[in-house]
Amino acid sequence: MAAYRDRMRGLAAASSLGVCVAIGALWAVPLPLAAQDRGLDGRWTGAVTILGTELGFSVEFSHEGGALSATMDIPTQGAQDLPLTDVWENAATVHFELQAGPGLAVWEGDRDGDEIAGTFTQGGASGTFQVTRDGSDAAAERESEEPVPYRQEELTVEHGEIRLAGTLTLPEDGGPFPAVVMVTGSGPQNRDEEIFGFRIFRVIADHLTRQGIAVFRYDDRGVGGSNGNVALSTTSDFADDAIASIARLAEHPEIDGDRIGIVGHSEGGVVAPLAAERSESVAFVILLAGTSVPGSEIIFEQGAAIARAEEQSEEQIEDGMALQRQIFTAMAAGEDMEQFRDDIEAVVREQMANAPAENLEGVVADPEEFVKSQVNTQMTQIKTPWFQYFITYDPADALRQTTVPALALFGELDLQVLPAQNRGPMAEALGGNPDVTFHTFPRANHLFQEAVTGSPTEYATLERGFVPGFLEMISDWILERMGADTP
Repeated sequence: MAAYRDRMRGLAAASSLGVCVAIGALWAVPLPLAAQDRGLDGRWTGAVTILGTELGFSVEFSHEGGALSATMDIPTQGAQDLPLTDVWENAATVHFELQAGPGLAVWEGDRDGDEIAGTFTQGGASGTFQVTRDGSDAAAERESEEPVPYRQEELTVEHGEIRLAGTLTLPEDGGPFPAVVMVTGSGPQNRDEEIFGFRIFRVIADHLTRQGIAVFRYDDRGVGGSNGNVALSTTSDFADDAIASIARLAEHPEIDGDRIGIVGHSEGGVVAPLAAERSESVAFVILLAGTSVPGSEIIFEQGAAIARAEEQSEEQIEDGMALQRQIFTAMAAGEDMEQFRDDIEAVVREQMANAPAENLEGVVADPEEFVKSQVNTQMTQIKTPWFQYFITYDPADALRQTTVPALALFGELDLQVLPAQNRGPMAEALGGNPDVTFHTFPRANHLFQEAVTGSPTEYATLERGFVPGFLEMISDWILERMGADTP
């Protein structure tokens, strides 16, 4: 089943969209236990283990008016503050549920001090889970942050029916300052683009602001304080969000409206040139693992590269890509995706039939329900406006029209946006731009962490920081072109 999930997960995006609550590929970070029992209230972090894979999540328990409630975050899917139902604790037993796309997900386990371990069931499959009270670096940072040498403001951007909530960081003295708008990768992300405790955009914003550059980072549509829905929006819509954010920053008395650029990661690296093509207000673009070929090609290469890193056979890889090609061709032609329901179901059943018995024994309680949930999840995904746009859109078109200074950074070990696939076409598309800088960081993955293989399965196990020189290259490049505050 792992081979199938990895291939079909490629249908989800070029970044961190997950397939469903029960199926994922990122590993949870083990957390230390506290020294004493502090009750259930608070944040607990861990993972579900099912079908040989792990999906990290965290739960926040609280008591209000004597009633126990809880919310859940699933970082790999960009999901935040999901309300849980039927939350209760009876003696040492803890129970909570989540209504998700593939069906009701149920957690029930025993609490021993600062650890909860038990069983997980969803969509005909069952597994185990374990969480510990959150003692991670990210949690400690949230609870007790050191004073920073700059100012922070909550800022709201409104355009049409969309409201984006974010944080603006401003250098302490001087101004007007150059500024950047941060644009996240695929899937609903919070303003920090937080993945397994690695607050990617927060770290970048902290560094840039200390160097004299204002930074605005905002919650994606439908996340945190922002309204809307990512799945019902497209990359084009996200470009409008970025343009509206620049217009809002230009109104700020301490920001120079002529020196505002966009820093985009992954899909954000597609958004930035598109926004620059549409608006003269974009002063520069920085593309972090940005793509330069259609989404369908990204998914083909991404899926194959990740599968090879996990030692799948070329035959397995080609089998998965064959159905993807059929789906993408039909999608480009505007055909009804329901024609592929039986094909997707056949692949699910074939993979189940070929999976080692030990992978399924005691895990898939109801095979028919499991197959149905997986097929429904895949069908829902491929029908979303976001996915249909992503598959057919060619970023090279906007790149050719990008005439503002551009910095394009890649990770040598990135298996989601492969440098070998994207750097050459990007350089060609930007060939008419007089100010373009390219750099590929050795040993860096898609998140620009120092990696071993680059596979997404490593993300949560790596140090929560960037490869050496990454932050400095971004700030130095901006300051060389835009300067700091106006003399």
